[in-house]
Amino acid sequence: MKSRRAPLRERLLRQLADGEFHSGAVLARSLGVSRTAVWKAVRALEALDIDVHAVPKRGYRLPQPVELLDPQAIGKALGSAARARVRNLERHLRIGSTNSRLLEVSDLPHGRADVCLAEVQSAGRGRRGRSWLASFGAGICLSISWQFAEVPRQLSALSLAVGVSVLRALRALGAAGLGVKWPNDLLVAQRKLGGILIELRAESGGPAYVVIGIGINYLLTSRLRRELAAADVKAADLCEAIAGGKPGRNRVVSALLEHLLEALLDFERSGLESFAREWRDADALAAAHARVAYGDQTYSGIARGIDEDGALLLETPGRLLRFVSGEVTVRTETRA
Repeated sequence: MKSRRAPLRERLLRQLADGEFHSGAVLARSLGVSRTAVWKAVRALEALDIDVHAVPKRGYRLPQPVELLDPQAIGKALGSAARARVRNLERHLRIGSTNSRLLEVSDLPHGRADVCLAEVQSAGRGRRGRSWLASFGAGICLSISWQFAEVPRQLSALSLAVGVSVLRALRALGAAGLGVKWPNDLLVAQRKLGGILIELRAESGGPAYVVIGIGINYLLTSRLRRELAAADVKAADLCEAIAGGKPGRNRVVSALLEHLLEALLDFERSGLESFAREWRDADALAAAHARVAYGDQTYSGIARGIDEDGALLLETPGRLLRFVSGEVTVRTETRA
């Protein structure tokens, strides 16, 4: 069977990925098209929020070199056990949401996974309907789906297990200063590195289909830092957390998938038990003065970690409160 040829805009993007200038004439010859077609492909990339610099007599270039996500390279980097569990691994140049794409799937067998990656998301989501900002080539936008044979008893704690698996993967790549903030934030030195969004489709007494979305700041651009600062987000990126050079994005994705697949199997067997100690060791809220917004109420107290089911414990005057969901902010007081 003949392989399907990639669209011109994607083939052009591969040519420009080195960050160097390429003249329109050279690009046209290399791609086997006219210079007008090259110009139209550049416009098509710009329409996807991919910045392309055009300079007279020099040609076209990206603002900086970019390692494009490559499903084939990622698949080859996986160990044999992980590779056998991945049914589909797809990469989109632009998509609304990688989570939404996998939520459309209805035939995933137990013990297998589908993976969706995107260079650009137009409708990436965080918790509580917030948008997830990521510039082209500067982030990891990954979703993985999994079907549990039945709804796990501690399903609400799955985001904690996923958080631990992400820390394991990033530490294996050399990252330091990592932490987690209940229930689904990934941190570097108390600044936000990324987040986790889990969406569920389940039947009573039957299987549970989950889609796990992970967004990680790989290399924050100056513009994105300004946008995040304007949104009052203290952000960090993975490259600053790794001393002595940065791993390529494809290597990061393969490491994440290896650890996520192992974590899903462990969680199905034993729930949070395999992850609780590591999560507590990385808990960025430990002993912090915190506020928890739950429904239309706000509760203030001292964060006392999690219980055996992954619920947040908040010490308030006279009682210890337990939360399985909620929005947590840290107050300015010192830890207790």
